[in-house]
Amino acid sequence: MPTGYDVQALRAREYPWAARGDAIHLDHASIGVIPQRSRDALAEYNDKRAEMHAMRAEDFFPRLDRARALIAQLLGASAEEIALTTSTSWGINLAAYALPLGPGDLVLGSEGEFPANVYPWMSASKARGFSYELIPMIGRMVDQATILHRIATDLRVKGVALSWVSFWTGERIDLDAIGSACRARGIWFAVDAIQGLGPCTLDLSRTPVDIVSGGAQKWLCSPWGAAFAYVRGDLIAQLEPPAAGWLSQASAGDFSRFLDYDPAWRSDAQRFEVGSLPIQDFVGMNATLELLLELGPAHIERHVASLVERLITGLAARPDLELYTPRDPTRRAAIVAVRTPDVAADSQRLRAANIVHAVREGAIRLAPHFHNTADDIDRALALLA
Repeated sequence: MPTGYDVQALRAREYPWAARGDAIHLDHASIGVIPQRSRDALAEYNDKRAEMHAMRAEDFFPRLDRARALIAQLLGASAEEIALTTSTSWGINLAAYALPLGPGDLVLGSEGEFPANVYPWMSASKARGFSYELIPMIGRMVDQATILHRIATDLRVKGVALSWVSFWTGERIDLDAIGSACRARGIWFAVDAIQGLGPCTLDLSRTPVDIVSGGAQKWLCSPWGAAFAYVRGDLIAQLEPPAAGWLSQASAGDFSRFLDYDPAWRSDAQRFEVGSLPIQDFVGMNATLELLLELGPAHIERHVASLVERLITGLAARPDLELYTPRDPTRRAAIVAVRTPDVAADSQRLRAANIVHAVREGAIRLAPHFHNTADDIDRALALLA
């Protein structure tokens, strides 16, 4: 299937080490690889930061404004709905501590979640008095039918907190169905999007979600320390930020009046930002997001889907392998997890061939992205066969 961009030319320009055959990176679910243009942007910015006299006004807040605008473009949102953070966990904590929840309320999650989307809810439920329940899985799959039934019938349910894509199986939940069910009943829906955004497209102008959190270090191929939280526009004014910073107040832009303390929050999602942000990390992220948008998110999604299909088809041909990842293309994203008869030996064989991957929950996890090729997939399959 055509990608809409020249993958080989992209590799030569942005990933010369991949073009040379130094390694095959199939581990974007752990850490994404930073493209050359982002490395160059980071180096240039850090050189200026080291000397400071070279820094100009446009090297500070305008860089962060650009980050909000790019994330918003990727999400189908507005820049006013984007708060910049340093981790996915910050956005999850924002949802857990700022959404209007209290005694008698129930938040539903699912077993099998990554801990970052469990511990904040456990902690907040204890501190704020609401209940938090993890719905049992069906095998390795989120029990979406039960979650939808509980949303429709259990009046105690006031919130749902789920990951868009499972970190260990690659299962993708139906955001539209769950979001629509929540919206119909006035239930808050918070989503951890870190394992989906990048290889999959998300349009929050039509998908009903209240808070989305994500880090850029995985599928957005950006530095550690660059992350975001989306807060639905008409919800922003209803939420009291769980923490305050020197830039979260409406008066924060006036640097001539620091001592005129005004507790009024900003009217946009920047009210949820706390403290000074690592601008250099967002400079790197901006360069990568510009690349992704230049290539086209829909083109990237089609390309990655073709690689995943090639990988799953090849693995399914071996009867002694157990796929953790759903065969249904609508129920998966870009993570393929497979249990082999000897995971440790197979993983070692992949590593010896410089095929970067991960082992999670007893399975080999392969996670290709926009710069990978069919040859990359075939080399991994040959070693696993």
